[in-house]
Amino acid sequence: MTVTTEMTRAFGEPGTIDRNILGGKGYGLVEMTQEGLNVPAGYVISTSACHEYLEHGAMTPELVDEIHVRLSELEATAGKTFGGGPFPLLLSVRSGAPVSMPGMMDTVLNLGLGRDAAIALADVTGDTRFMADVLFRFHGMYAETVLGALETPDREDLDSLIDGVTATSQPGPVYDKVWEHCQALLRDELDEEVPDDPRAQLVGAVEAVFRSWNTRRAVKYREVHKIPNDLGTAVVVQSMVFGNLDLDSGSGVVFTRNPVTGEPGLFGEFLAASQGEDVVAGTRTPDPVTALRDRLPHVYTELESTCAELESRRGDVLDIEFTVERGILYMLQVRSAKRTAQAAIRIAADLLSERVVTTAGALSTVSLDQIRQVQRPGFDPDDYARARDDGRVLATGVGAAPGHVVGALYFDSDAAQEAVKEGVTVILARPVTSPTDLHGMIAADGILTATGGSTSHAAVVARALGTTCVVGCGALDIDPAAGTMQVAGQTLVTGDVVSLDGTTGEVILGEIALSEPAAEDERLTGLLELARERSGAQIFARSTTPEQAGQAPARGAAGLVAGIDDVLATTGHLDGIVTTLREGEISDASAALERAVATEFGKLFAESTVTEFGVRAIDFHADESSELLRTAELFIAHPELALPLGSEEILGAQLRGIAAALQEVTTDLTVHFTVRKISDSREIAALRKLRDTLPGAARVEVGAYLTSPRGVASIDDITTHCDVVWIELRVLQAAVAGISARHLLTSEPLDSYLRRGLTTVDPRVEIDDQVGGLVDTVADVLARDPGRRIGIRLTGPVSVELLSSLQQRGFVRFAVDGDEVRPSILALGQREHQP
Repeated sequence: MTVTTEMTRAFGEPGTIDRNILGGKGYGLVEMTQEGLNVPAGYVISTSACHEYLEHGAMTPELVDEIHVRLSELEATAGKTFGGGPFPLLLSVRSGAPVSMPGMMDTVLNLGLGRDAAIALADVTGDTRFMADVLFRFHGMYAETVLGALETPDREDLDSLIDGVTATSQPGPVYDKVWEHCQALLRDELDEEVPDDPRAQLVGAVEAVFRSWNTRRAVKYREVHKIPNDLGTAVVVQSMVFGNLDLDSGSGVVFTRNPVTGEPGLFGEFLAASQGEDVVAGTRTPDPVTALRDRLPHVYTELESTCAELESRRGDVLDIEFTVERGILYMLQVRSAKRTAQAAIRIAADLLSERVVTTAGALSTVSLDQIRQVQRPGFDPDDYARARDDGRVLATGVGAAPGHVVGALYFDSDAAQEAVKEGVTVILARPVTSPTDLHGMIAADGILTATGGSTSHAAVVARALGTTCVVGCGALDIDPAAGTMQVAGQTLVTGDVVSLDGTTGEVILGEIALSEPAAEDERLTGLLELARERSGAQIFARSTTPEQAGQAPARGAAGLVAGIDDVLATTGHLDGIVTTLREGEISDASAALERAVATEFGKLFAESTVTEFGVRAIDFHADESSELLRTAELFIAHPELALPLGSEEILGAQLRGIAAALQEVTTDLTVHFTVRKISDSREIAALRKLRDTLPGAARVEVGAYLTSPRGVASIDDITTHCDVVWIELRVLQAAVAGISARHLLTSEPLDSYLRRGLTTVDPRVEIDDQVGGLVDTVADVLARDPGRRIGIRLTGPVSVELLSSLQQRGFVRFAVDGDEVRPSILALGQREHQP
């Protein structure tokens, strides 16, 4: 009898397969079975069954019946009997989510050992000691995984229990002795027993795997890795093969290429006379997988050819679990291998050069996070997790500028600057920063403040500098005069080492290992050039310092953008200009503003090797820099500054400064001057008229940053009056959602809001439906007239989903933060259905 439902599927059934239904493990096993590889028979209980179980808290009688029907089919396929002899069928019951979650959910091996099956196992293998070992393993794993036991018997217990037992000893008494010993310990701890009915064991194990989807560790893993909570897990029920049967048996894990370096050739481990759990448990030291060449050369040859075939078919480096039973190779799992960022880049380039994959295939094997990792150091994930588990998180503030940094605490900007000159990696910790700290902030690798939010001086300047920054850490008592930082009863002094996560806002005591950024690599350059050609897009890099302006083209930027307020903040000019504006007349500040713009943009233009540079005017109403600009006080003195063209004198000073800076440029550089929050074509007409009245400004193009629904709705009229338009997506998303734009620059409070299910759209990485309608309005204009220079300005980390959505709408001009140029190029090149 064969059943075919949404709830279960045998490995050998023909037909299409769906990873979302079968899970990653089940998908791979069905696929390998269909390809004719030697896979122990089995079946998959689908994610649909998991959803049903989690909804009702129990398996339905119909599902239980179907699981047993599948078991009967498996007995017939394997030629073995579940729960009896002469050839006993033992099972592994393993989790398998659609997205890999290694080690997060539950597994039970050697399931099906009642007394009859155990005696039959001893008889068929001719080894009673082997039976006792398998029985002991099963009881401990079932007790821990299914029943929640904390105290399972030690391996030494088995050695004493079967002292004197030989391979030919009578199996019945040995079974009774081992089983009763294990049951007695479990009764003492939980007042429960492992069922001796194999079919009850199977139902219990399947339910345990379903329950493990919602264990604390699994939920936390999904949270960290942004995996949806509604996927559920499939359950793989598979006939056991025994790597612990004899010395011609064993278990191993192999990668088709080195996952650390990307070097070609099999890389992995093999442990003779062992089950798979022994390889990963760390209780025994395995041999390199190449040791199989000498021990079992025919197995190694078969493994090598099978791995090469699987890699070629899937077009990716693979992680493969296998078992050898009495010299016969069995494939137990295949999945895409986790790899370091450096390895990912080499593997993608090598697979492409070997013609294993197409350009699209090569680009798809590299992630945006891997590109980010090779650009700047990042915390080692395992070391980071250990630091959290060890309680080393001192405090959590607002992650204001992304990045990971480890450094020595300094509480004085002068001292920080001097320490950097001596080669020290410095984290500048202040109660709050001010413009007088600018030299220390520029020198430091990380900035930490006790007060202030994501729009504070520290946050704005750090983002402009590209420096990791955590602000608003209220638990910290920072005393620069004493040179101390007190938190949770601890006192840290100058020179003590801490680690900062500029995304989560965590401040961690001591050093967390960093993965150093890779040196410039021809493979990476080549892959990104292919991605750029494939996408046909232009990426503009946000650059606020001459160094950033010089680096951006090497990263693949076609142009540059900079905000005048950002540039003047990082060079120390802004505070004085704002003070003058607040305390006097606008005319008092305009001359200083013009000089500062001319000086600092002259430096930027001199370092630019691109052909287009966008300069955004100061936005005195900007939410993300309101603290720096002291907006509330400024608008009391000069309310006109709250509107885009409220002060032509201030705009004129900026235009004159840009024109003066351009006079020193000998290259063919096009500069456009844009104003934020434009919402009417008459504003642009007035801006153009102002530009035309200024001597020397004719070379400067004019444009707009659109941030409001009204501005976007007027896009057709606005673009007829200006040279360039940027849609500032973050601010537009915030406006439509009715939240502050600064909250789209940080993990909280939006992460908590999403976890609570209070919104289904993360506006940092997705386009809200209403915003999508506005963006479609712009796309329609662009489709009618592709010559219009309309681009999308993105802030913070980009995502494949967001860029792909915009690319499909026809956008080809994007402005991003400097560190996001390469990730953006890759994301745009990964879009499906491109040539």
